[in-house]
Amino acid sequence: MSRHVEETVDSVVKLHRDHDGKATPLQRAIDKITLALGRPMAPLILLGVIGAWTLFAAVRGGGRVDQPAFVWLELTATLAALVVSILILVTQRREDQLADRRAQLTLEVALLADRRSAKIIELLEALRRDEPGVADRIDAETSDMAKPADPEAMAASIDRKDD
Repeated sequence: MSRHVEETVDSVVKLHRDHDGKATPLQRAIDKITLALGRPMAPLILLGVIGAWTLFAAVRGGGRVDQPAFVWLELTATLAALVVSILILVTQRREDQLADRRAQLTLEVALLADRRSAKIIELLEALRRDEPGVADRIDAETSDMAKPADPEAMAASIDRKDD
C-alpha cells in the first residue's frame, strides 16, 4: 500500500480513536449495552424471558392473568422499553457527534481541494501567458475557475433558493 494511503487510513483511525478516547466510562458502558441489545439474539432472549415469566405466573396462579405477576411483567416491560429508548438516544447522540466531525472535515477538505485546484489553474494560465510559443488568449471561464469558491456566497445562494 502506498505511503499516502497508509497515512490517510491512519488519520481516519486516529479520528475514531480520539472520539472513543473522549468517551466517559458511563458513555462506554452505555455503548456496550446498546451494542449488546442490538444483536440479533437479544430479542430472542427477551421473548424467552417473557415467555418463561408468563408460563411460571400462569402455572403458579392457576391460569389467571389478573394476578400481580402479570402486572409486574407489564411494569418491567414498560421500564425496559423506556431504558432502551434512552440508551439508544444517548448512543445516537454520541454517534452524531462523530458524524458532525466527519462532515466538518469533509467540508474543510473540499474547500482546500477547491483552493488547490484554483491555484493550479492560475499557475497554468500564468505559464501559458509566459510561454512565447503559445498563443495568448483570454478565457473568461478559466479566469473564473482560477478563483476559489466563496463558501459564504454559496451558502447565501442556497438560502435564497430555499426561500
